[in-house]
Amino acid sequence: MRQLKTFVIGGVHPPEKKFAENQPIKRLDPPGTVSIPLSQHLGAPAVPLVKKGDKVLAGQMIARGESFISANIHSSVSGTVAKIDAVPDTSGYRKQAVIINVEGDEWAEGIDRDESFVKECSLSPEEIVERVKECGVVGMGGATFPSHVKLRVPKGKKAEYLIINGVECEPCLTADHRLMLEKGSEILAGVSIQMKALGVKRALIGIENNKPDALSHLTELAREFSGIEVYPLKVKYPQGAEKQLIKALTGREVPSGKLPIEVGCVVHNVGTAFAVYEAVQKNKPLIERVVTVSGDSVEKPSNLMVRIGTPVSELIEAAGGIPEDTAKVVNGGPMMGKALNDLSVPVSKGTSGILLFPESVSLRPKEQNCIRCAKCVTICPMGLEPYLLSLLSQKQRFEECEQERIMDCMECGSCLYICPSGKPLLDNIRVGKNRVGIIIRERAH
Repeated sequence: MRQLKTFVIGGVHPPEKKFAENQPIKRLDPPGTVSIPLSQHLGAPAVPLVKKGDKVLAGQMIARGESFISANIHSSVSGTVAKIDAVPDTSGYRKQAVIINVEGDEWAEGIDRDESFVKECSLSPEEIVERVKECGVVGMGGATFPSHVKLRVPKGKKAEYLIINGVECEPCLTADHRLMLEKGSEILAGVSIQMKALGVKRALIGIENNKPDALSHLTELAREFSGIEVYPLKVKYPQGAEKQLIKALTGREVPSGKLPIEVGCVVHNVGTAFAVYEAVQKNKPLIERVVTVSGDSVEKPSNLMVRIGTPVSELIEAAGGIPEDTAKVVNGGPMMGKALNDLSVPVSKGTSGILLFPESVSLRPKEQNCIRCAKCVTICPMGLEPYLLSLLSQKQRFEECEQERIMDCMECGSCLYICPSGKPLLDNIRVGKNRVGIIIRERAH
């Protein structure tokens, strides 16, 4: 076994609480009604292609991503379009969605639903990128950046490495872990397909050392694929962040304000690799994903294969319902996730987990005076000074926030987690980032 790799600056190790790591993926039946958001990716919302009363099939395109950074949206079910209306999403805002009443489970023509493994890809690099675009594949690690855009290397740049994120460093989440164990060959085929699209000879898969079964499984499978290497990583949050993963696996550092391609890297999640495989080899759009439902008191922690648009309440019910001591329901992981105030919100392409927490771990500590311990500075993986950024943001000194690199903050929550004074550091930084982002955009115009 190779020596464990990791990033150099900062990082924390919160309790892992991987309650569902030994639970096989279970397929959830489609609900009676789905609400499929038109914006479940980074960039511009997709433009609807259907209207009230239209009959749709599972896998049929119902909205087209017409902007450069956007993604196509497909129906995850068959049925009748009830309406196109604004519904709450996991961010808490009301956004346009296609609401479909489910009728049976008929699929669009041309989608191969046979689960037999297909290794060899006959498409050209250009055809691969077009298929990924057509099928609406986005980053499945949470950022939901349209995958076809990443697979098109800008002029003047060269991709040398495809980095695959199998880290899943957030506590509680186990969807990627189970996917690696149950769909390992498909993931590696998806990696190989992306290598072909990018024209790279090496792909590096990083997996934290707390998943020895996934490490050994993918290492064994990788022997059948050219140029794919699997690396064990030290257990440290946020190991799965793009810049930290690149540093750990290649030693290269992405400059401030730049993208991974600046250092010859393209980063994708293992879930994305699986979605690329299904798109290219099975012509299957991204209409379902694995979601972890877990928490301290959850009766049946689960990894569920769920149709996009399924209400969160249905997932919770499948995991045994809401425990009596639940005080907070979180979309995503406990470090970077957001609390939900409505359980009717739909699962989207970026929904990795639904976590239910009791009051004992939900309440923030009472805020006290900063004791100048500098723990937030020590653990910041971006080498920032969170206490300073928070203070500057509170005082609305946004030009100084920009000078202190507030836009480099990835909002990992490590500073909030480690602060002994209970300071809302990340909350203030998010406000500052938002305002600085507005200033930057206005300056560009």
